[in-house]
Amino acid sequence: MCLKIAVAIATAGRPKISADTVGHLRRQLRQPDELLICPARSGDFDAACLQDFPAPARIVSGPVGSSAQRNALLDATDADIVVFFDDDFLPADDYLAEAERLFLCHPGIVVATGKVLADGILGPGIEFDEGARLLAQSPPGTEPGRISPTYNGYGCNMAVRMAPAHAHRIRFDERLPLYAWLEDVDFSRQLALHGDVVCATRLRGVHLGTKRAGRTSGRRLGYSQVANPLYLARKGTMAWGKALAHVGRNLLANVLRSPVPEPWVDRRGRLAGNAMALLDTLKGSAVPERVLHLP
Repeated sequence: MCLKIAVAIATAGRPKISADTVGHLRRQLRQPDELLICPARSGDFDAACLQDFPAPARIVSGPVGSSAQRNALLDATDADIVVFFDDDFLPADDYLAEAERLFLCHPGIVVATGKVLADGILGPGIEFDEGARLLAQSPPGTEPGRISPTYNGYGCNMAVRMAPAHAHRIRFDERLPLYAWLEDVDFSRQLALHGDVVCATRLRGVHLGTKRAGRTSGRRLGYSQVANPLYLARKGTMAWGKALAHVGRNLLANVLRSPVPEPWVDRRGRLAGNAMALLDTLKGSAVPERVLHLP
């Protein structure tokens, strides 16, 4: 028995890295049945990199914003499994083969996320060649097959069983605009009502965490760091304890690091956004969409 697997990538402002990622996907031992790319704008993706791709590949149009682009990708396929990769995530060569095996052997799984061998989002980012080198140190078939429950899939690599998503009309929340901070949590917790959300160690990859164009400004991201978790807690897709811990952790990091910020993080902008969202919360007017009107 086989499953139809689509790889879906939403991208914004990073044509070079997205082209490199598509090139890397040619190495998959089990190719996707289709590759779908949704760029935020026409210049955000170089369609030439899809030439001679070893599986059907096409560009999908959608509104700007991670949630809206991911929904456009979902609407464009009838695949059994949709595997979301960030445009700077490099999957191990056996990622899709292992994903197919996982979903065939465990029909109760609705979302699976993999083991991130290195995550550049936590630092200055990882260059493509270094990411490929790190992957080469973890060849196919060497990782023990551990499957454990997890609260949510990590949006950079998240495989979704589409039958329950279609049956219950589950989509990404487009009230989380732009970079859509925590949209992966919201989507995962909706699906968690209908099956298991797991981390599977045989799904492996490197998240480059590229620090280039295509990401939200510090002030906007800082606002989302507060407004989005509180919105999800009110909505019921994020536990209040987790939401408040998330807000507190990011606020503390921005306060402590603003005097001497990392070169790759706009800590002062994030802190200003945090403060604006907290003030709006006190006034009862904090909503995720407010970031659309911030500089």
